[in-house]
Amino acid sequence: MSAAAAALAVPAFSALAHTPASDVKKLGWRGVMRVVGEQGAVLVTNHDRPEAVILSTTEYQRLLKAAEAARAIQQDALQALRERFDERLASLQAPDAADRLRGLLAQPLSLAGQVRAGQTC
Repeated sequence: MSAAAAALAVPAFSALAHTPASDVKKLGWRGVMRVVGEQGAVLVTNHDRPEAVILSTTEYQRLLKAAEAARAIQQDALQALRERFDERLASLQAPDAADRLRGLLAQPLSLAGQVRAGQTC
């Protein structure tokens, strides 16, 4: 796993410390926060069904940073696609685009028995 992927990793419910809602009452806030401090997060269940996750501020900030990093990665990828699209569109809008296309279509196609796939530009 890359460092970026590790930073984006969010533990599954099964990996979190569990406590029933009734124990939250028994342990009190300090007891629950002691577990949160040790584990980073606690899954509160009600009748064995996940109901809430209590996070430490450190874990919450880590998740916010991970979300921002994921957003930045996505934006970078989208920007690269926009630039590539704009370049291709600009080549289609060039004054000699029609002549270049006619020239390509006029050439005989020769694959020499090989199938070619992928980007040709």
